[in-house]
Amino acid sequence: MAAGLALALFLVPVGGAAADPRPTVAEAKRKLAKLNDQADKIVEKYNQAGEKWKKARKKYKALDGDLARQTAKVADLRKELVTMAVSSYQYGSVTGWEGLINQGDPGALLSSMAAADQMAAARARYLNAFDEATKTLRDNRNQAKAALNEADKTRDELADEKAKVEKMVRAQTKLLNELGTYQQGNPNSTGIKYNGPASGSARTALAFAYAQIGKPYRFGGTGPGGWDCSGLVQASWRSGGVSLPRTTWEQWSWGASRRVPVSALQPGDLVFSHGLGHVGIYIGGGKMVHAPQTGDVVKISPLRSGLVGAVRP
Repeated sequence: MAAGLALALFLVPVGGAAADPRPTVAEAKRKLAKLNDQADKIVEKYNQAGEKWKKARKKYKALDGDLARQTAKVADLRKELVTMAVSSYQYGSVTGWEGLINQGDPGALLSSMAAADQMAAARARYLNAFDEATKTLRDNRNQAKAALNEADKTRDELADEKAKVEKMVRAQTKLLNELGTYQQGNPNSTGIKYNGPASGSARTALAFAYAQIGKPYRFGGTGPGGWDCSGLVQASWRSGGVSLPRTTWEQWSWGASRRVPVSALQPGDLVFSHGLGHVGIYIGGGKMVHAPQTGDVVKISPLRSGLVGAVRP
């Protein structure tokens, strides 16, 4: 008995029974849900910064191009004025005012002088106008450049957030693999055919979204081989002839005058959840088609809890 007790004590690890480092299924699911919620918000913040940067860059390039064209015009006009001034100087130095004074026709003399003065005055007026226009363009260009610098700064600041997203994606992938629920998806999926009740642009948008079913979720994805939630919504409604902004926050703001109560949802409406961190397209029957999160695919799901509201494009 003593020997048996000794053996038993020998088999028990020091400090008690060894803890299983692997989380339980319930723990893994809870952790995954928390990661998914955090990732939604961070991905959308990063997308928003990217859109801000692209718009600022476009504005800067347009204004900078206008400035270059205007500057060239001013340079040409200055060149003409210099040529005129040199010609006047040479005219005066070679023939002098004696040639003008000794003209037999005083009327012709006065007309010539008046014409020269009018031409110079006109040139000066044009030059002043161009100079003013150039100053305005330069100011606008500087404002656009400041906006671009600010957008660059914002994007740089959010690069850390992007790194966090990538870290979350790795954590999500690890948990999903442990749970055996990671879905690779098929970037070449042709989805399924839409046969629902929607009509017009909504039907076209839903038909597009249905054709993406089975493709993988990809953060920042705008297709065609992978989508994030707002990228899928934007592309689906673009196919229906409606131009939506890129991010969920922008889509929600865009629809400020088009919001509908959740109790009055119709197929094709945009449904927002997770504090505007997620968006899908309502299909009817309390369901939506959407791109959920890492390790999942574009699919049809019940409406998420915590709906913020809906927009009808």
